[in-house]
Amino acid sequence: MAVNLVSLIMQFLTPDMIGRIASALGLDRNNTQTAIGAAVPGLLAGLCGVATQPGGAQKLVEAARQQTGALGSFAKMVGDSGQSSLIEKGSQLLSSLLGGRDQTALAGAIGKYAGLGQSASGSLLGMLAPIVMGTIGQQQGTRSLDAGAITSLLSSQKDNIVAALPAGFANLLGGTGLLDSLGGAARAATAAAGQAARVTTSAARAVGDTGRRAAVSLNWLYWLIPLLAILAVLIYLFAKPAEQVAQQGVTAVQGLTVGGLDIGKQVTDSITNLRTTLAGITDAASAQAALPKLREVTTQIDKVDGLLAQLSPEQRKVLAGIVNPLMPSLNQLFDKVLAIPGVAELLKPTIDALRAKLAVLTA
Repeated sequence: MAVNLVSLIMQFLTPDMIGRIASALGLDRNNTQTAIGAAVPGLLAGLCGVATQPGGAQKLVEAARQQTGALGSFAKMVGDSGQSSLIEKGSQLLSSLLGGRDQTALAGAIGKYAGLGQSASGSLLGMLAPIVMGTIGQQQGTRSLDAGAITSLLSSQKDNIVAALPAGFANLLGGTGLLDSLGGAARAATAAAGQAARVTTSAARAVGDTGRRAAVSLNWLYWLIPLLAILAVLIYLFAKPAEQVAQQGVTAVQGLTVGGLDIGKQVTDSITNLRTTLAGITDAASAQAALPKLREVTTQIDKVDGLLAQLSPEQRKVLAGIVNPLMPSLNQLFDKVLAIPGVAELLKPTIDALRAKLAVLTA
């Protein structure tokens, strides 16, 4: 059966493990999960590039050999006195492989994507580096771990890495060179992310234009009031609806926050986590392991669906503009996963429910 490194790493990073990492770093759990969903394929993309450099494959071999026991000891070190050493050694490992420039660029992109600071995303990468290299070493085995084998393994992972890259994150990495080794598929993912961003910006601009037109109308009415006192009552009656429209437009431009929840961020984070989880499903066993994460995404989407009635029509348009461009690739992932033998019996009810809930957001 074909190996999927993204899947193997994400299976190790269970919801409980992610919660422990978040607590150890003093971060929000949802932000940490979003960051990890981007960092794992991002790290693997960077390592694919290292393997193509002169002497790079041998560096990866040595790093993987050093981390052969990392998976077994990781859980004990998170939140323990050895955590600082773990982060420091992981950061040094990444610096030796990627170089300082690419390491900083990757940490910066993760920070922007998940809403973390540069320092926090750097510490997270330091924690994840031993897991990624340990998984590679475990998969290859110490006897067959050589430059040719590790290059072949990483080369075989390019499609899996591209499938797991969140759209917005791929766009952030577009100018760093970290995706160059993935070839045309990565460029297509970056282009799709750019298109989605343009659609979202266009939708938000349309809402802003509506608000500005309403505001101009309101100002015109206020200018007439002192000159046409005899019509003051009529002007008042007409001005109130215009004022409400202007306020709605301004509210939509300011954001999609309802009841303290940033709906736009909640939806994009949920879809990112969903894509990462789906990309990691390769058989019935990994499908069973993915169920808790899929149910967690379902719960997050449910929260948004429950708040839709509080959104204005303009805000609904902005939300639909965010979700619609992401649905074609997401539906392809759904279909691909359900076509795997033994998976449909486990996941079809959950995936059908997710499809229905996401469809509500596009209306």
